[in-house]
This record gives sequence, C-alpha cells and structure tokens, in this order.
Amino acid sequence: MALWPRKKQEFQEAREEMIRLLSRRGIRDTKVLDAMAKIPRHLFVPPHLQDEAYADYPLSIGEGQTISQPYIVALMTEALELDSESNVLEIGTGSGYQAAILAEIAAKVYSVERLPILAERARETLRRLGYNNVKIKVGDGTLGWPEFCPYDGIIVTAASPSIPPPLIDQLKVGGRLVIPVGGAYSQELLRIAKLDQEGEYSTEPLGGCVFVRLCGKYGWKEE
Repeated sequence: MALWPRKKQEFQEAREEMIRLLSRRGIRDTKVLDAMAKIPRHLFVPPHLQDEAYADYPLSIGEGQTISQPYIVALMTEALELDSESNVLEIGTGSGYQAAILAEIAAKVYSVERLPILAERARETLRRLGYNNVKIKVGDGTLGWPEFCPYDGIIVTAASPSIPPPLIDQLKVGGRLVIPVGGAYSQELLRIAKLDQEGEYSTEPLGGCVFVRLCGKYGWKEE
C-alpha cells in the first residue's frame, strides 16, 4: 500500500533526525551514515511499530527476535571497516535491515538465519528494495558459511557465550569479526582482528550491550 505523502515526509524527517543522533554519538564513517540515511528502516519492522522505527532503541520483529537500535547497527558496521570490494558474512539475518546496510557498502553479503520465517521475510523485503547482492540461507550461524569464505568482515547480531571457532577460520587474515560475547543477559561487544593463518587474533572491546542469544553448536543450546 502506498504511503500518504505526509507519512513519507514524517519518515524522512525521522530518518534525518536518526542520522543527526548517530553523528552526535560518535559515528564518523560517511559510508555507514549515507547507507542508514537512505534505507527505509520502517519497512523492516512490523506495521504497528513503524512510527517507532527510527527511535534509538531495539524493536520486536516477532519470533522472540529484535531489530537492533540504530546506534548499535551503526557502531557494529563502522567497526567492520568495509569498502566497495568487501565480502561480508552476517550471522543472524533477523529483519534484514543490517544486511541492507551492509549491501549498500560492500560488494557481497552472505547472511545466515536460524528461523525460516524470518529468513523468508527478510529475503522478500530485500528483494522488493532491490538488494541483489545479498544471499540468505537458513542454518546454524555458529558454523558460518564456508562456501563463500574467506570474509573481509563477519558481523554477529546475537550474543554468544564465546567466539565460535568456525568464524575465526572463515575470516580473512586482516579481516574483522564484530560479535557480542558474554552471558545471557549482558555482553561485551568485541572487535576481533585476525592476525595470521594459524588463527591468532587480537581483541578490542567496543562497549557493553544486550542481544538475544545466538543458538547453535558453538552458541547457546536451544531451550
């Protein structure tokens, strides 16, 4: 259904205010800001929450999952340091919003989602918006997606009790993994840089955060 012009204008104004907020909070990568200024975030949330889509807090997308707050999306994307030739893996497709941000910046995006209903919704939303450089599959994200590795960047949008070894293995030397690690209710957002082919890496904390659980072989066990 087409939006009334007034509603489209309201969403545009809300998106512009979101970008101003991100800038005030320290996001500097113009590629990230430009992508988030372009993408209609309200199309990635349920209709009854569209008026809240640009507020800086997470929103439910159903199935016990959330779309991360804009600041966390921007922070994690900026930490990957992507360019137009980057090959990126996302773990936890969710609504597809983070994949769209990545697709605006990188050459190819591969995304793994555990829940089939979310994967299909995200696939359809991204298709309607013309993102042909995103490929989504249903599976255990803690195993990565070895078919298309090595990756310049890997982003994990759910919390893991530890760093899944397959993700380090599939990261290019010099590449970055951004992942929330910790307990079930509170985590530290980490940027991991792979140092050599043996899998040695450095770790940089980016701040505290709260994500839904990453379930899988190297994550939390499903209840």
